[in-house]
Amino acid sequence: MTTVTSSRGNTDVVTARRTKSHDVSGIISLFSPVTEDLFGRIDVTYLLELSNLALTLCNEKNEVIAHAAFLDYPNWNITDQAEWEPFLHENYTNNKCTPLNTLFMHLFVAKEDYAAGCSQEIVRRAFILLPELQFILLFIPPEDRLGFSHSELDMGNVFERIMPVPGSPMERGFTLLACPRHRCHPQLYVRQARMEDYDDLMLIWTSQSEALKETYGEYLLVDLIEREGEENQAAVCEVDGTAVGFMSLCSDVNVSLFQECFDLGPFHGLCKPHPEDILKMPGRPSIQEDKDENSQTSEKPKPVSSLNLEHVPGADAAVQKDRAVTVSQTELLYETRSLDFLHYAFNVFPDRDLCVILVPHHVPEFPLIRSFVRAVPSCTSRLGRELYVFHRAGLLTSFNVRKAATSDLQGVKVLIKTLSLNERIWNDSKIFTEARRDPDGMPVQAFVAEVLDQIVGVSVTRDEMDIEYIRSHYNIEDFIHFNYHQQEEHGHLCHFVLNPVFHHYTKYFLKEILRLGHKSSLYYPIYPEYVEGKFQHPCAHSLTSALHYMAPVRPRRQIVYPLQGLGINAPSEQVSKDQLKYSLNHTNRKLVLESKVCINTRIVVVGASDVGISFLETLIFWPHLKFNNLTLISIHGLPGKDPQSSKYRRFLINSHCFNDEDYAQMSLCSWVNVVVGKMTGINRSAKYVVVSKEKKVPYDYLVLCTGQSYQALAPMGADISEVTSQWPQRYTQKVPSNHFTLNDAQDCLEAALWLEENFISSRGNVIVYGNTIDIYTTVETLLSFGIDGSRIHLVQTPLSSASPCLADTTLECTVGEALAEAGVAVHPDSVLAQWGQSDHGLITWAAFTTASNLLQLQCSAFFSFADRTLDYETFKAISDACLVFDGRVVIDAKFHTNDASIRAAGPLTKFSRRYFRDELTHSNFNSKEIGFELAASMLSLFDSTPKPSSEPPEGSDRLIPIYRRCKVQGGVLPGGYNYLHISKPGIPMPLDVEHDMHDHGMEIVTGEAGHGNYFRMHFSRYNMVDSITCFSKEPFPISNYICLYGQHEHLLNDLYYRWRAGQLTDLYSYFREPWSLAIYHDRFIDLQKELRQTLMSEQVPGEPTATEQHPEQKPGPPSLREPVLRYLRHHRAHLPMFAPTDAYRLLSAAGSQGLKPGRAGHSGSSGSPTPTQELS
Repeated sequence: MTTVTSSRGNTDVVTARRTKSHDVSGIISLFSPVTEDLFGRIDVTYLLELSNLALTLCNEKNEVIAHAAFLDYPNWNITDQAEWEPFLHENYTNNKCTPLNTLFMHLFVAKEDYAAGCSQEIVRRAFILLPELQFILLFIPPEDRLGFSHSELDMGNVFERIMPVPGSPMERGFTLLACPRHRCHPQLYVRQARMEDYDDLMLIWTSQSEALKETYGEYLLVDLIEREGEENQAAVCEVDGTAVGFMSLCSDVNVSLFQECFDLGPFHGLCKPHPEDILKMPGRPSIQEDKDENSQTSEKPKPVSSLNLEHVPGADAAVQKDRAVTVSQTELLYETRSLDFLHYAFNVFPDRDLCVILVPHHVPEFPLIRSFVRAVPSCTSRLGRELYVFHRAGLLTSFNVRKAATSDLQGVKVLIKTLSLNERIWNDSKIFTEARRDPDGMPVQAFVAEVLDQIVGVSVTRDEMDIEYIRSHYNIEDFIHFNYHQQEEHGHLCHFVLNPVFHHYTKYFLKEILRLGHKSSLYYPIYPEYVEGKFQHPCAHSLTSALHYMAPVRPRRQIVYPLQGLGINAPSEQVSKDQLKYSLNHTNRKLVLESKVCINTRIVVVGASDVGISFLETLIFWPHLKFNNLTLISIHGLPGKDPQSSKYRRFLINSHCFNDEDYAQMSLCSWVNVVVGKMTGINRSAKYVVVSKEKKVPYDYLVLCTGQSYQALAPMGADISEVTSQWPQRYTQKVPSNHFTLNDAQDCLEAALWLEENFISSRGNVIVYGNTIDIYTTVETLLSFGIDGSRIHLVQTPLSSASPCLADTTLECTVGEALAEAGVAVHPDSVLAQWGQSDHGLITWAAFTTASNLLQLQCSAFFSFADRTLDYETFKAISDACLVFDGRVVIDAKFHTNDASIRAAGPLTKFSRRYFRDELTHSNFNSKEIGFELAASMLSLFDSTPKPSSEPPEGSDRLIPIYRRCKVQGGVLPGGYNYLHISKPGIPMPLDVEHDMHDHGMEIVTGEAGHGNYFRMHFSRYNMVDSITCFSKEPFPISNYICLYGQHEHLLNDLYYRWRAGQLTDLYSYFREPWSLAIYHDRFIDLQKELRQTLMSEQVPGEPTATEQHPEQKPGPPSLREPVLRYLRHHRAHLPMFAPTDAYRLLSAAGSQGLKPGRAGHSGSSGSPTPTQELS
């Protein structure tokens, strides 16, 4: 916060922040007649879309009192944006302005009388946010056109005039004003520290002494100053004779320690290059790590051993180096000049080319560190610090970006020779220099970055021609307003390579690509690993150095269209086409200079369950934050990496939280380190996880999301009395190779491959054992493999609860009939008593205890779904770590265990007994929602963005949180029936019990289970959809039906009225009608919220509503009609089956009763109201 003073002497406390779209009206209110004279006619929204930097000053009431917009080319369209540098040097001599260090002010407005103080504060803030920025320029019309001189501008003497060369057309055209950085932030004088500086430095030191003591122990400032010598140097920077900053340096560095703990390939291992150096270092195959943004070569990290820093030879030197640089302190007022220290550092150590700094994981990035390159740590490194590296050449400011020329090809070849994709980059660079177009005829552009006439970077772009697909399939409008961007302004980034020495110039390289290429946005897709010929995870694509400066874009949920039924009303092919899914990364002019907040805290997630994936997804896509140290520990690595395994996922029921397309559009491997293995121990005091009894993965926060899994059960013997008292028990010996417990897609794949190789062509039996719904999906999958039903034995265990596999007994009977028809033998209420094994350890027969006799079956393959619980090794790790365990891991309402650093969520957890709801666990809720809420609860630890403060209700900490998303189960059951059950969160109950409840609500059923067209919808007593059951021979759009959950029956085209009137005979066809497609749209929920807020704001107690006052007005009051029309107009690409909103207005003016859907009319049941009638 800063205080600004008006010309009348009034003061106001203001806060500077980046401008948001909701500031537009406040900015426009500050316009004055002089504004247009100085800057021309301005469309503020369009200007904000193109601004590289836009700042707003707000007072304590959050009112906009000043605004300024800065772009990287001159205002008033004086010259082409790509040609302003030679234009400036031609017309103005002795200027040092370059695209790297210069921005142009395109707009400045301020509250009356506050312009002078606000202009000074905004300019000061601009220089703070952009350390490389040295000049802010402003072109204004000449005095004879303005009617006053530049010195009369009420901008606080921020600018000074730059005189053009004699005879220049700019003498009469425009006046150039400039504000150099040194007017706001003079360069600091750096010198050797002396004992006389102690008192000045203690003012800085004391304010952070507690944090320094906690991190580095008991060190005194005086010790650092007195220790000066050949290996140790201390420096201060001073202003007007007062020391305002301090840095301690040490040249004795433990390089071997750093090489073990970090990937230092981009910096040649922090060693001087030698011709005999081995550049490629072997990596550990069991540890998959993402390549961070600075990885520009194909090297892999070295194997990492567990290290204890206190007992490593030479570790003291490393600590001293850490302390020497990291303890550098600068007054906040001068922090942006902290880079001045590095000039002095390399002068006192002229034989050193690199400066490194170790920073604790929890320390936020400060201005100095943003110029360094972060080294990628091994996820098993226990050094406990982040390593940042800066090369001497990084101080050079002659960084220049230009279009590539044929003469640059040799320099590009040298630059990329160590890259895994060097041939592709080389070929694309040659295409630009030779033809300017790719083989498809698409225009291609290539740019090079050079320093001192040496090529240090190269980039290749082309026009993005798939922009309509991107707009319809990704939430790109969270970042840009499409209406303000021309088709040719969207660019596709094909390659981006930059020498790690100049990594801190990456955002300026991207900015220049946009400016020189006349683009406003850049897009970069990452395809999944299994897609041949495409860039895949970061180890295989060239853009790793720029991903940090790009934003991952969330995919959008798509409507499943009944294309044949829509005919000419179907959406365009760009919207509805099915193509390879990819993860999309994006940057644009207004984002390119906006740095994200880097979070180096080590967050380790155990378990690739739906909860764990949802947690990681939320962190990855969170705006303004970049998590550098996310690690996933999983038995089979990341899900979705092998489409072949997903094909066999049908063995198990599907929760429909994530599918292969979702995994492809997330590209978790770009942001998450993966350790393949099982958690076997937790050391809470040292804060590390033991993986597979050998690797140690350190953490700052540990998140347990393993869920529950099917376990191999021990045979119980033939005594029925022992069976009932002791069943189930864990099998402790080696599990036979033909015994399968399926828990994920990889398990399903391994089982399918074994069956194909060893079983299908043989004559043995397969036993499916258990009593969950997975036994049905597994039997159907076995039948689909061509296995004869007579070879399949379905052995059902006694029900552990009152709930059957399928809550609807009608469906149970139909499935039973399908099993009998297929020849599958069903054996109810049986418990595994014994099994026999061959010499090779395979199960050859199995015996089961029933209520009447002992059942013995020949067995060639055994699938067990009898016991789903916490894995034993996971349980032992949790128990040995002394985490509270009561059948499951005990947590509170905010996911905390009894360890403040360990969170847990999902089916492996239960709520503490103090909530008095032992029967309710996370198993009863939507796993994706649980993962999101888990991430949201932890984001408050890292996100400093101010949020509206609201006190929680008293006693809310003693209540279990309310989760609202539906639970989903889907799969293919015996008989080829496609099954879907959508239910409200909570404890499930059988359908007959649900019917007996006094507040049962109502239900609508069409079709019959035996005919394969069964559709059941249940409505609560408030007429809201709270469960859906589909049982059909034909596939149906599951994602569409999930959108129906929680909707009122009136919204569903007066569904109950039509049901009672006998107009509905098939709900499947009813929900394929065009009117319903608007409800399936991913933005429909926003429309509902807007309409609800409108109704709430207009409702006055005791007075009739507008509809009641004017019942003849259809289809509702204008306040509700306009949002609906705006919704249909904005999403016209997705909803072309609705008539254009302009046509609707014409129909309304002519007295029409409402909008007719589509050009082909209504295709559903007779008498249905129109879509817009219903929506409004």
